[in-house]
Amino acid sequence: MSDILSLAAGNLISPIILSFVLGVLAALARSDLSVPEAVAKGMSIYLLFAIGFKGGAGVAAHGIDGTLIATLVAGLALSFLLPFIAFALLSVMTRLDTVDKAAVAAHYGSISIVTFVAATSVLESRGIASEGYMVATAAVMEAPAILSALWLIARTSGEARTDAGLYREIMLNGSIVLLVGSFVIGLATGAEGLAKVSSFIVSPFQGVLCLFLLDMGLVAGRGLRESARELGLGSIAFGILMPPVGAAFGLNAALIVGLSPGGAALLMTLAASASYIAVPAAMRVALPDARPSIYLTLSLGVTFPFNLTLGIPLYTALATTLTGG
Repeated sequence: MSDILSLAAGNLISPIILSFVLGVLAALARSDLSVPEAVAKGMSIYLLFAIGFKGGAGVAAHGIDGTLIATLVAGLALSFLLPFIAFALLSVMTRLDTVDKAAVAAHYGSISIVTFVAATSVLESRGIASEGYMVATAAVMEAPAILSALWLIARTSGEARTDAGLYREIMLNGSIVLLVGSFVIGLATGAEGLAKVSSFIVSPFQGVLCLFLLDMGLVAGRGLRESARELGLGSIAFGILMPPVGAAFGLNAALIVGLSPGGAALLMTLAASASYIAVPAAMRVALPDARPSIYLTLSLGVTFPFNLTLGIPLYTALATTLTGG
């Protein structure tokens, strides 16, 4: 427990967390502080490209082996499974209708790439190595949860759009294309390619992440201020309970696969995170009746700050303890 508290305390005073807190406080205080949408979009493109490229270069250095394949399969399985668990918990803990429950469940089976990036940053600051191919695992975990949620809603109410065009839109979502594409570039060019662009995607990374999290804090704070009453205590409790539940499944998968302590922490983080980029875009098309004030505020306003402040230190401590790190 002392290790977890120590990690949490260290994480709370890191620049990336404090940048997020600044954004939340500014939004709750109704400050006019804002980040232009074009700038925020540019930062997200930068972060996705940088993490994908570094992951691909890491795989090139590591090589493709059985552990990599097993990890990708584990990520796919987690992304398909977790929405069913989330849906069941929501049925017990909330009074949300079926459409809203399915939409929320999709978010908690998919992943938050920014949470993943923050966890990677925490591991690097503590000198904990992780497998470079974990970014590929993040990429494969983006879409399966959406399919699970569509199956849930189609089975119960038939309200979901499930045509081939929807699946094409999901797979060609900009964040997925950029993450996978930059990963392939890093894989193809390897260490030599990374060395050529390191001054662009390595050195400025932490600073850009701070500014991006400042913007995320502003968005989260506004969502909480405007939608807190609509959520209800049961939904908020779900947003805090579901991350450790997902992380527990991620930890078991990591132990079965045989990941390093850093890799296990990242798989736990992925399983514990909730999407607020790719899945909301898909839900607007697939489930137009689902309320963004519920699913987006839960994922970004409740689960995201929980993972940043308490979740990542908890997952890191458990992973290093239980994998012998």
